[in-house]
Amino acid sequence: MLLQTAHLVGLQLCISCCWAYSCHNTESSPDFSLPGDYLLAGLFPLHAECLQVRRRPEVTLCDRPGSFNGHGYHHFQTMRFAIEEINNSTALLPNVTLGYELYDVCSESANVYATLRVLSVPGTNHIEIQGNFLDYVPKVVAVIGPEDSNRVATTAALLSPYLVPLISYSASSMTLGMKRKYPSFLRTVPSDKHQVETMVLLLQRFGWVWISLIGSEGDYGEPAVQALNDKATKQGICIAFKDLVPFSAQVGDKKMQSIMRHLAQARTTVVVVFSNRESARVFFESVVLANLTGKVWIASEAWAISRHITGVPGIQGIGAVLGVAIQRRFVPGLEEYEEAYAWVDKRAPRPCTNGSWCSSNQLCRECQAFVPHSIPRLAAFSMSSAYNTYRAVYAVAHGLHQLLGCTSGACSRGRVHPWQLLEQIPKVNFLLHEDTVTFNDNGGSFSGYAIIAWDWSGPNWTFTVIGSSTWSPVQLDINETKIQWHRKDNQVPKSVCSSDCLEGHQQVVVGFQHCCFDCVPCEAGTFLNKSDLYSCQPCGKEEWAPEGSQTCFPRTVVCLAWHERISWVLLAANSLLLLLLVGTAGLFAWHLDTPVVRSAGGQLCFLMLGSLAAGSCSLYGFFGEPTLPTCLLRQALFALGFAIFLSCLTVRSFQLVIIFKFSTKLPTFYRAWVQNHGAGLFVLISSMTQLLICLTWLAVWTPLPTREYRRFPQLVMLECTEVNSLGFLLAFAYNGLLSVSAFACSYLGKDLPENYNEAKCVTFCLLLNFVSWIAFFTVASVYQGKYLPAVNMLAALSSLSSGFSGYFLPKCYVILCRPDLNSTEHFQASIQDYTRRRGFTQPVGSCGAERGGQDCKPSVA
Repeated sequence: MLLQTAHLVGLQLCISCCWAYSCHNTESSPDFSLPGDYLLAGLFPLHAECLQVRRRPEVTLCDRPGSFNGHGYHHFQTMRFAIEEINNSTALLPNVTLGYELYDVCSESANVYATLRVLSVPGTNHIEIQGNFLDYVPKVVAVIGPEDSNRVATTAALLSPYLVPLISYSASSMTLGMKRKYPSFLRTVPSDKHQVETMVLLLQRFGWVWISLIGSEGDYGEPAVQALNDKATKQGICIAFKDLVPFSAQVGDKKMQSIMRHLAQARTTVVVVFSNRESARVFFESVVLANLTGKVWIASEAWAISRHITGVPGIQGIGAVLGVAIQRRFVPGLEEYEEAYAWVDKRAPRPCTNGSWCSSNQLCRECQAFVPHSIPRLAAFSMSSAYNTYRAVYAVAHGLHQLLGCTSGACSRGRVHPWQLLEQIPKVNFLLHEDTVTFNDNGGSFSGYAIIAWDWSGPNWTFTVIGSSTWSPVQLDINETKIQWHRKDNQVPKSVCSSDCLEGHQQVVVGFQHCCFDCVPCEAGTFLNKSDLYSCQPCGKEEWAPEGSQTCFPRTVVCLAWHERISWVLLAANSLLLLLLVGTAGLFAWHLDTPVVRSAGGQLCFLMLGSLAAGSCSLYGFFGEPTLPTCLLRQALFALGFAIFLSCLTVRSFQLVIIFKFSTKLPTFYRAWVQNHGAGLFVLISSMTQLLICLTWLAVWTPLPTREYRRFPQLVMLECTEVNSLGFLLAFAYNGLLSVSAFACSYLGKDLPENYNEAKCVTFCLLLNFVSWIAFFTVASVYQGKYLPAVNMLAALSSLSSGFSGYFLPKCYVILCRPDLNSTEHFQASIQDYTRRRGFTQPVGSCGAERGGQDCKPSVA
């Protein structure tokens, strides 16, 4: 209601102005009016707008020298031609004739004046202001035009209260599709909404994401620029610079200089120019003056194939121009009609007097002076645009056809109210020269666009159709081979703020535009998903990725497998040791009563050999995928077995020192040691201590099979959780203590009889043991790979081998290779020699001279 009131107030003001202009009692030029049963009005810009500021409230006189507009002239002639064609038809409106009232609307004042004229009551120059316009019958039943969206908005607002159908052949502004504001508006061109969507698809097609956006002030450029900004931004396209060319812009003024300066600073290759022809002309004259070259210009349909723009001097050097244009159509017979009009012998124009037909802007002196060779050329742009006027006239005729009931072969010639005709026009659906004419819910057309490229390869400008755009939804079809780019290599120009990152590099936005970014490689263990270029995603637990990766890879599951070469070597060595231990046990059992075996410990040797064999068997648990039994036994069984061996070795060395050195000096201690089986008791206590440590280790710090992910990004290590546990360290620390004890005891016996002196062998054995484990822990501190279990096994195998070779191997040599040394006489001689060197008068230990030490030598154990 408020909107309607505003319209009425504006209408009253316009009427007041009209009477002030002395518009009454006017006549029409013969070419601008045609009587008929039903009149249509046509509003066309036959002349260019006068840019001078009006100082008096007078309607602009359009017919001025040097201002003729050939494009508007073609629309003018198209409407005359269409109505004559319809009147000559016997099928569309039989027994009914159409007439017209045509106006030159070169300015806003001329446009308002023409609109008020068509709203006046027939036969008068009065407009009745009523509360109800149902019965109001203006001079015309429908209006065709005007061209410019700004003027269409004015005309549509004035006609809306009366619901007079207004069909524009060129106004594509999105705001005009608001039915609540412009209920009587229709058009035979698509809405700019589809043009915006087409442009965005065009930008996406060529990967142009860093653009500048220029529009013209008014209802055509401003809404489209805003819509394009919003739509492009949602599709990931960045607007580096955006501005509007004012109505009053002139080449070289401060505003245009500012726009040119910002365009140069934006460093965008692609510039979208959504402008009417007048503003586009000023803009490109400024572009040529500023020498902005080497760019791609995206043209809106208003100027894409207009010679008004291609005629700018020097424009062929600005770069490549792609544009959205209305689809190329032809009005059959229009060119011949215009030529026939030029041949007609038109009377000279009558002189204009105050209040005459000249003041109604229904005059075109140049039109009347045309001869065939001087008529404006009907170029592709004007022909395609004229076709939309042709469609508009036929749409009104088909609406009348339905309203007057002409399907029976005759039309009723009753009074037609504009609102009644408005109900019928949106419903029309007819075929016009193989083109289906219909309207959507917003009064728009369903026709698509042609995508064109300017072509300066010949002597004159032309354009090439490189594709098309259809809907819905909007789809773009481009033949890129038809495009001649401005670059020498004819490659598609790039328009980006930052070049694409390498694979696996995320985009870190710099500033406020997401198109400007630095490239940072994804960290190891992360990858860049193509759907999100701004953040690296972590890989799964069973996956890995190197730095700068686009995808994750499955991790390799590794362990010390049975089939590897190093495993074969270690298996062979361990199996050989086990065979030697078993063989030595058999050899010692066969020679159990010999002095060498008895001096080595007798039956205690079997415990030592068994403990070494148990440790050797535990090493098989290092091969293959770890399981709970192998994790529980492999380290603990080795630690326990080697502890038993070291306990026996320690007590063996200690007992020899006691017998040969302290039996006479500490007889009480020696007797207590012998009577209480000190050797066996020490081995038992020492072994049970290690057993307790191992059981505590297995209970509290239970070694479990695990999958280790952190050590190597590309590997999954199958291992046991024992190496860094406190129980593991305690068990091996205890073995280290036993090793030191054994080394100390053997060192004290370094001057014992030759057959009992094992210091060198034991020192070698323990030294190799120390070196093996020091080497292992050193390697473990710097290497955590799949072969760490092999290093661990090698250290353990070295310890076992050193114990066997240092203690048992010399004795096996004597038994097998030097049986002469394995005799009681040899051992007695060795003891006697030691006694003489030590200055003893009695045999060593508890052996009396009368027994010759025979009982002592073999019973040292």
